[in-house]
Amino acid sequence: MMQPFSLPGCVWQFGAAIVATICFAVAFQTPRRHFLSCGLTGAVGWIVYVLGTAAGLSAPVATLVAALPLTGCARFFAIAHKAPITLFLLCGIFPLVPGAGIYYTAYYLLLNEEQLFAAKGVETLKTAVALALGIAIVCSIPLPRTVSRHQYRGPKQTR
Repeated sequence: MMQPFSLPGCVWQFGAAIVATICFAVAFQTPRRHFLSCGLTGAVGWIVYVLGTAAGLSAPVATLVAALPLTGCARFFAIAHKAPITLFLLCGIFPLVPGAGIYYTAYYLLLNEEQLFAAKGVETLKTAVALALGIAIVCSIPLPRTVSRHQYRGPKQTR
């Protein structure tokens, strides 16, 4: 189903995703100097997801597409801040994690609605696998190795 695209709506959702991701970073006890970077990482992933669903992609495919730039941002901020990538990645994926899907899967299981349970469970599993696959794809790309003149000490001398 195509959702209508509106620029003010995207700007609002971008800001809301920044705030939500920063709130998760506070709960995750991320150092304060990383709050904005975590927020931007989550907002980039969320806005790509929203644009993907507005373009007609299914939730799992939109999640896969959104996980790629999200993980790229997390890698960039990890290098720029000299911090572990997990710091930005765990906070950044917060808007994309299929929490409602997990809830409704358990809900339909408890109500003994087997068809709804199976449908929601499969969709949630697809979304979770798409998120993990997107992270794995970007993290498997090797970073370029650059050595400055100041870091290079020449061949090792033997005595």
